[in-house]
Amino acid sequence: MVLPEDADPGAAALGLVYGPASVFCQQRRAVLIMDAPTDWKTPAEAASKVAAARIGVVKDHSAIYYPRVVISDGKKKKTIGAAGAVAGVYARTDSRRGVWKAPAGVEADIRGIVALEQRITDLEHGMVNPVGVNALRDFPNGLVVYGARTNDGADDFASEYKYVPIRRLALFIEESLYRALKWVVFEPNDEPLWAQIRLNVGAFMHGLYRRGAFQGTKPTDAYFVKCDAETTTQNDRNLGIVNIIVGFAPLKPAEFVILSLQQMAGQLEV
Repeated sequence: MVLPEDADPGAAALGLVYGPASVFCQQRRAVLIMDAPTDWKTPAEAASKVAAARIGVVKDHSAIYYPRVVISDGKKKKTIGAAGAVAGVYARTDSRRGVWKAPAGVEADIRGIVALEQRITDLEHGMVNPVGVNALRDFPNGLVVYGARTNDGADDFASEYKYVPIRRLALFIEESLYRALKWVVFEPNDEPLWAQIRLNVGAFMHGLYRRGAFQGTKPTDAYFVKCDAETTTQNDRNLGIVNIIVGFAPLKPAEFVILSLQQMAGQLEV
């Protein structure tokens, strides 16, 4: 999600606006793309001020990009936040490679802008990247997004959702399965249902595996699906709940990110 900026989105505006917006994204399985505030004039300032900019923000559902960008506005040039341009890179990467591909690197060229407000050197990139500020870079082959960390991606945080593509892939899987499993609500909450869920979810995950979304030379190293009497206890069944656990390996084989999903099941249709 991208928010249109006001005249001067300083640090105060980040907390007041981006905080609730990131909660909105968390509730809807989305990611907020944040503009760097106007008072970040140097990479050193970006590195030192980013912690304040994250106050009140759901860090693993948001990412911030620096510096701001210059566009052509008729006969004049105008400096604006980078979020809109970065969102275009997200969309293009999703359509070409998939949501699991990082929207960054030499292929992630930024279109529709004429320059960056500041040009970041390799040394300066080494200052902002470890604290989870995603840099836009000016290379000989063009302007590119050169960072893919969430606001939970600083080296000190050690989050499993350190990287934008992992967070977005997890959200994509959650939302896809939430929509695909609505049919279970009026099915008896027992082993035949659980077996059908394992079959359906397994087929979905295997399709992603074949497209390169997960790491591993064999499916068992790349993902797993569990839905049985261990995940759904008798108490869960009494409450009309079926629990599904899905794991996927985005970076290394057999190192799984775990998703826990719940659906209503065994409801009587009247």
